[in-house]
Amino acid sequence: MQTGHYRVVFKGNRAENLSVEQLRENLAGLGFSEAQVEHMLAGRSATIKRGLSQAQAESYQQRLQLAGLEIEIEAEQSEPTPAGEGAARFEAREPTRNPGQELPTPKRVEQVRFTGQGAEYFGIWIVNILLIIVTLGFYAPWAKVRNNQYFYGHTLIDGTSFQYLADPWVIFRGRLVAIVAVIVWMVVGELFPLLSLALMVPLLLALPWVVTRSLKFHAVNSAYRNIRFDFNGGYGEAAMVLLVWPLLSLLSLLLLAPFSAWKSQSFMVNNARFGQLPFRFKATAGDYYLFFLKMLGLVVGFVVLSMLVSSLVSQWLSILVGVIGYLTLFGFFMASLTNLAMNATVLGMHGFRSQLGKGRMVWIYFSNTLLIVLTLGLFTPWAKVRMAAYRAECTQVLVHGDLDNFIAGEQQQASALGQELGDAFDVGVSFV
Repeated sequence: MQTGHYRVVFKGNRAENLSVEQLRENLAGLGFSEAQVEHMLAGRSATIKRGLSQAQAESYQQRLQLAGLEIEIEAEQSEPTPAGEGAARFEAREPTRNPGQELPTPKRVEQVRFTGQGAEYFGIWIVNILLIIVTLGFYAPWAKVRNNQYFYGHTLIDGTSFQYLADPWVIFRGRLVAIVAVIVWMVVGELFPLLSLALMVPLLLALPWVVTRSLKFHAVNSAYRNIRFDFNGGYGEAAMVLLVWPLLSLLSLLLLAPFSAWKSQSFMVNNARFGQLPFRFKATAGDYYLFFLKMLGLVVGFVVLSMLVSSLVSQWLSILVGVIGYLTLFGFFMASLTNLAMNATVLGMHGFRSQLGKGRMVWIYFSNTLLIVLTLGLFTPWAKVRMAAYRAECTQVLVHGDLDNFIAGEQQQASALGQELGDAFDVGVSFV
């Protein structure tokens, strides 16, 4: 059988039994870009792949039809189609499995588990504290690596833990650069106050670059089943998220604050990758406006209630109402915002579910803070483990298909992933 004589073509028809959202997820899982997916959802034709043998073309056809597209196989023209004519040309990922094995596609829920123990972590924590004190803070990067390795190593999905692979020396160099920059700015401020104000401009302009480098460092040094994460955010988008949108929010008297928060989370998620596969953020700006409207409703409600209690009953009782209101808002913000972001994040055809409880979050934060104060800080390891265990307890991975085959497919692509460790560094910024 000869090779290079067939192409697979999409002519605008798709399966009627699939929703647009499901089809979008299926195509993203096959490696199509967002622009390519929208092109096909609009019903426009496209040449998916050319230069195939008959067997390869049939494999592509079966895989794409399972995803929801009606695909045709055509013989290649003897002469190439001139540039700018005919359908758009895409490049689909090579099918690696027998399509018949994918029917039906299994779906299951994998619970995230955290197996750490407070007493066990206390040994790591107290040694880190003592070494940081003895070395006047120079041990801090090594302490961070040990902490992250403990929490990553005790966080499991499908029986496998995460890995933290950072080199403490790289963290040390990054923080040293940041410290030197701050010291220079402070010295200049003491000697030449006006010049220190001028130096704020280049420091602010450097902030997006610093944050994107730090996010990349955090991502590429995080791995699951030996597949590293990655972060590809650019300077321009980071500048909008860190500088422009917050400034516009202030100028609009916080009317743009929900939009700014949405853009920030979109930036974090949409630029993250696992191996070669990108994460996608499905929440809209409207979802964030609805969240902030609920927050505003709670604020107004508790303020009015506190004023009424103060005027009709007792000023001391109104203070109690204010404290309850603060705790309620804190719990709502921490739990609901995390749930919103996690539930709107997808990786290919896999999703996530977060079900943090508002009351439980308030109780854990409040009791942890109280116990840390009463023990002069010694309860801190138990507090961190307790919160990590609760977050894991409320987090699930919605697996669409065979997770082992998905991981194997990404491992085949891992060698093509440039880690860029040389120009990435850490100054304490991480994913939220």
